[in-house]
Amino acid sequence: MFIERLEEVVIRYDELNELLSDPDVISDTTRLMNLSKEEAKLRETVSTYKRYKEVKSELEDTEEMLNEALDKEMEELAKEERTALEAEIAELEDELKILLLPKDENDERNVIMEIRGAAGGDEAQLFAADLFEMYQRYADSQGWKTEVLDANSNGIGGYKEIILMITGSNVYSKLKFENGAHRVQRVPTTESQGRIHTSTATVVVMPEAEDVEVDIDENDIRVDIYHASGAGGQHVNKTASAVRLTHEPTGIVVAMQDERSQLKNREKAMKVLRSRVYDKITQEAQAEVDAERKSAIGTGDRSERIRTYNFPQSRVTDHRINLTIQKLDQILSGKLDEFIEALLLWEQSEKMEQLKNEH
Repeated sequence: MFIERLEEVVIRYDELNELLSDPDVISDTTRLMNLSKEEAKLRETVSTYKRYKEVKSELEDTEEMLNEALDKEMEELAKEERTALEAEIAELEDELKILLLPKDENDERNVIMEIRGAAGGDEAQLFAADLFEMYQRYADSQGWKTEVLDANSNGIGGYKEIILMITGSNVYSKLKFENGAHRVQRVPTTESQGRIHTSTATVVVMPEAEDVEVDIDENDIRVDIYHASGAGGQHVNKTASAVRLTHEPTGIVVAMQDERSQLKNREKAMKVLRSRVYDKITQEAQAEVDAERKSAIGTGDRSERIRTYNFPQSRVTDHRINLTIQKLDQILSGKLDEFIEALLLWEQSEKMEQLKNEH
C-alpha cells in the first residue's frame, strides 16, 4: 500500500512536468500557477522516494557482495555497509510516511489572529497584550510581517481585543495550534497582598481567505458607519470613519475603527469578515469529519484551555501534549519553537494513527 501510493505520486509528478512544458498551459497563467504549486508540493516526496529506491538497490548489491565475499575483511566491510544502508532505509521510510500524510490545505496561508482578554478583567487584558507581544516577536524571528488591523485597548497597557494579520511563509502551519484559551497565573501589579490570580485570554487563528474562496454576496452584508470611540486617537468622534459589517446569513459581525479613513476601515473589516466566514465553514466541515472519526486532529475546541503560563514557578505547560517548559521569560519573548515543533510531531502522530485505523 505504502509503495503503491508513492508510485502514484511519481506518475502524477511526471504528468505535471509534461503539462508545465505544454505551450497551452504556459499561456494560461492561472492554470500554470496551480499546476506549479501542485508540482512543488510533490517535489520533496518524489526526490525522497528516488533516494529510497537508490538505497534499496545499493542494499541488494551489498547483499550480493556479502554472499560472494572471498575473505573476512571483505565480509566485515559488507556487513558495515549493510547496517548503514538499513538504517538509512528506515529513516527514509519514516520521512516518506510523513510526506504522504494528508496535508492541511491552509498550512501555507497567512493568518488573521484575534487575541482577547477573557476572565480576569484588567489582568486578563494585560495578559492579552503579553500574548500579542509574544506572537509579534515569534513572527519577527520567522521573518514574517505583522500588521495590527484593529485594537481596543483598556488604557493601562492591556487589550480588550486586538486583531492582527501575519504574513509570510507557512504561517498557518505553525500558528494554528495557538487556538484556544491561554491561562496565566501570577500576582497582578494591583495586588497589594501578593496573592496569585488566575486569568485567561483567548486566541483565535484563522487562515486568510481570498475573494474567490468565499462567496459573500454584498446584499448579505449590512454596513453601519459610526463615530470611532475609545482610545483610538485624535480623530475620535470627529469623523464617521468607523465601520461595522454584519454578514446576515451567519450573523458574523466585524467592527473596525483603527484607521482615519472609512474606506480603509471597510477594507480591513472585509478582510476579517471574509476570513471569519471561511473559518466558520472549515470549522463546521472539520467538526463533521471529527464526528465521523470520533476523534479530533489538529487545533481542537477553541474554548478548551490549551496552555498555562505560571509566573511564580517560571513554567509554561501545554495541556494537549503534557509538555512543561521551565523557560517562561524565553517563551514570552517569542521563543515558541520548542512547543510548536512538539505540536507538529503530535499532529503527525495523530494523523498516522488515523491512517492506520482507516486501513
